[in-house]
Formats: sequence, C-alpha cells, structure tokens
Amino acid sequence: MSKIKGAVVVDTERCKGCNLCVVACPTDTLALTTNEVNHKGYPYSYSARPDACIGCATCAIVCPDGCITVYKDKTSAAAPATSAGNMAAPLPDAPAPVIATPQDTSASEVLLMKGNEAIAHAAIRCGCDGYFGYPITPQSEVLETLAELKPWETTGMVVLQAESEVASINMLYGGGGTGKRVMTSSSSVGIALMQEGISYMAGAEIPGLIVNVQRGGPGLGTIQPSQSDYNQATRGGGNGDYNLIVLAPASVQEMADFVDLGFQLAFKYRNPVIMLSDGVIGQMMEKVVLPPFKPRRTEAQILAECPWAANGMGLKARSPHAITSLDLDPVAMERHNLHLQEKYRSIKANEVRYEAIDCDDIEYLVVAFGSAARISQKAIDMAREKGIKVGLFRPITLWPFPEKEIGELAQRVKGILTVEINAGQMVFDVHAAAEGHTPVRHFGRLGGIVPSPDEIVEALDQLVSSTQA
Repeated sequence: MSKIKGAVVVDTERCKGCNLCVVACPTDTLALTTNEVNHKGYPYSYSARPDACIGCATCAIVCPDGCITVYKDKTSAAAPATSAGNMAAPLPDAPAPVIATPQDTSASEVLLMKGNEAIAHAAIRCGCDGYFGYPITPQSEVLETLAELKPWETTGMVVLQAESEVASINMLYGGGGTGKRVMTSSSSVGIALMQEGISYMAGAEIPGLIVNVQRGGPGLGTIQPSQSDYNQATRGGGNGDYNLIVLAPASVQEMADFVDLGFQLAFKYRNPVIMLSDGVIGQMMEKVVLPPFKPRRTEAQILAECPWAANGMGLKARSPHAITSLDLDPVAMERHNLHLQEKYRSIKANEVRYEAIDCDDIEYLVVAFGSAARISQKAIDMAREKGIKVGLFRPITLWPFPEKEIGELAQRVKGILTVEINAGQMVFDVHAAAEGHTPVRHFGRLGGIVPSPDEIVEALDQLVSSTQA
C-alpha cells in the first residue's frame, strides 16, 4: 500500500518567525526554533517532525513571504522514514514543488509575486490613472511596488503617498469625479478612517477602487490576518443607506484579476468597489499571470464614457457639472435615495459571483471566503476521506451576496458550517439565505490566528453529530 509522503524545505534566512505555518500545519510537522535565530535575528520555522508531513502544502499557502517549498511523492507504507534535520531535504525523484490553486498558464508568462505586488502590477496594466495611499501593514507592498515600478515615467499614472488615509480617500473622490480610474489601498485601521469619504463617494455616485488587506482588530489590533471587516464592507461602514460592491479574492491570481474587474464594475454602476482581501492573500507568494496592458483612456474617451464627470470638458455644449452628495431638499434627497436603491437592485440581479466545489452529492456544506475558503478546501478533502459528503461554497461577491444560490443548497443539506477568520459575521447572511431550512453553525479564529484544516474538520464533525442526534 502506498501513501503520500511530503517534505518541507524552509528558506530559514527569509523566514521572519510569524508562526502562521506552524499553526496551519495539520500534522504538527513544523515548529519555531527556540534557541536559534537567522541573520535577521528572527526565530525560524523548521521541520520538527519530518516523518509526519503529508505534503498538503498548507504551510506554503499561508506563508506570507514564500519561504516554504513542499515536495511530495508516493512511498511504500513500510518504507523507512526520511532522515532530516532542521530543513527536510527533497525526497528522491520528487516532482516539482506543490503550488496552491494550480492553473493552466502555459500560454502566458508565469510570474511569482505577493498578492499585494500583483495588485500594483495589475493597476498599471489596467490603465489606472492614479493611486493615492498611505503605508500600513500588511498592505504596504502595494505602494512600495508602484514606487519601484515608476509608472509615471511609462503610462503617466499618478502615484502619491498622501499624508493620511483621510486624504487618500478624498483624493479618490476628486479623481473619480473627473472620470479617472483611481484607486487606494489600506488595511482595516486605515479603511476605518476612510468611511466618511467612502459614504460621500457612494452618495455622489463616484466610481473608484478601494483595496482592504485586512488585519486583526478591533482598534489597532494586530498585523496578523483577519476577516473581521466583513460587516463594515458589506453594510457600508459610513452613514446613510448605501452599498459597496465587494469582491473577495482567494488567490494572488484573483488579486490581479479583480483590479480590472473592480474598475469595470465601478464605472458600469458609478459606485465604489472594495476588494476585501486579508493578510494571508496579500502577503503570500504564488504564480500569477498578469493581465495584458490596457492603455489609459484618452480625454475624448473619458468624455464619451463619463458624460456626468466634472472635468471641464465639453462645456461649450453643456452646463457645468456639480457632483455632490448634499441636497437640503428632502423631496429631492428621497428621490436620489430611491434612485440609488434601484441601482443596488440592478447590481444584485446581475453581478452575483460565487464558486461551488464538490457540491453535487453533498449532505453538508461549508461556506467560506478568501483565505478561509482555501483552508476549508483542504478540510473538505480530509472530511470526504472520512466519508462525510461535504462541499464548499465560496462567495466571490460578498455584496451582492449569493443568497439565492445558498438558499437552494440549504434545502438539500443537513447542515451548513461557515468558516471565517472572525467572531461570526458572514454567518448571519448565510442564516438569512438558509431561511430555516437547515441548521447553520459558525467556526472561526480571532486575534490573527488562522484556522487549520483539522480544526475545521473537527467543527464539521460536531455539526454532523448535532444533526444526527
């Protein structure tokens, strides 16, 4: 009988001892050094129990700096264990390293980069006119990469480090109001500071792309990953009745792809779009195929595509445009709000996106987004090996939420488990979508701790037991 045998190789000099791989490892293969540090002064991860490795590559998925390579091979169950020290050597005749979320990219150039770096590259290639941001961990590489690439010398794109996140979002208001493709990025704490400006943009119907690489909270919290800004993003974190279109990438490839998609949706509906990522996806390194270069639009193209824009163009044929969210006439303000609600209904009818995995024969369903969905996919495989018929449903748009699709699945299953890196936020949307047809439970970790596949399987076991009692 053969089984999968894995080997982990850690680049100890790049490792900064964040401990994410140790927590995520389902077999306790990895540990942090306790009496040794690398040249940077960090304790580093090493293979403490090399014989336990099953080659699942979960450690490589969550590593924010691409320090880990995983090899796997089929070996005889009776074969002697591989001898390894602090860094496990590749097994003989091992295949190429395991890469998470493989794609057929043979027809294009494949690059290796962080999720944050992919956003910067994609912004330039998608014809972005301006980026206004402020550095904050764990998203600082977006601004740093743009500064390194110097797009102002090639495409004319403006890249500006503002004095604060408040300044950044107001620059977005101004740039978007002229019909330009503009964007910003920050992390949870900084996005909280932007809420007033985001509400202004929604009220004035100004398009723009906002990237949130989430970290743990509340308050200053931690620099470790989290998904605790779900409510803020999907309910509109500022004042008034408004919605943002919310995209949730689960890979570095989607970090790149969703930049252009975000701009398309923002201008199609004249509405801010937020890309709700997290510290795992932003910091992890994966292969990515960048989008083809798209030139920035000419002034004539902006005039044709954005006749509402306040940019001074075409004044001989029209009166000046005033873009504002303010109207002191309550009748006019109600009329504007009704117009916004009609627009939101159109978005809900046409822009729902999701991915369903192994849902044909399911008796149970896991619902997760972003990095939690990636980890849940491994847990699904483990649960199916135990005989649990379970599938994964990954919302790609968190707003509009795929409530109809989840509601249909709820009528087929015995129970639903939501997996989130928070105290339970999306679970309320899943509850509402299920409409009482099946029990809905939540599992999550807090404070920047990333759940492991084993923990998810354990939570799933508890759901199965409760429905069979």
